[in-house]
Amino acid sequence: MAKIVTATLKMKIRGGQASAAPPVGSTLGQYGVNMMDFINPFNEQTKDRMGQMLTVHIQIYDDRTMDWRIVGTPTDELILAALKVDKGSGEPNKEKLEKKLSQSQLTEIAGTKASDMNTDDLEAVKKMVAGTARSMGVEVE
Repeated sequence: MAKIVTATLKMKIRGGQASAAPPVGSTLGQYGVNMMDFINPFNEQTKDRMGQMLTVHIQIYDDRTMDWRIVGTPTDELILAALKVDKGSGEPNKEKLEKKLSQSQLTEIAGTKASDMNTDDLEAVKKMVAGTARSMGVEVE
């Protein structure tokens, strides 16, 4: 018989730096699961991506067990890192950033994100990344 899912969570955690402090401890603690069953394997699995912000999807079951998977670094953070800026535009429809995303940077980011997307077509992934860039006030060359 299949386990009953009690909760489905999404958290952004820095790679290799999960701890019992918030947000991990407080979020998992309210569901009564052993947070160290998540923290130690997560830190071990992500030590090669130390400090990168990663999105984690966690499913908690009624018997207080859990499954989790790492989705990867968010697209907006990859764009900001490629352009070496701190944040996007506050009003992307009016104010654009001075720096522009080149086609080579777009292809590199799309290649990184391809495994997280729902398509195998690199051109489609590039369009998704370009849309994220536009919503941040970044123009694509």
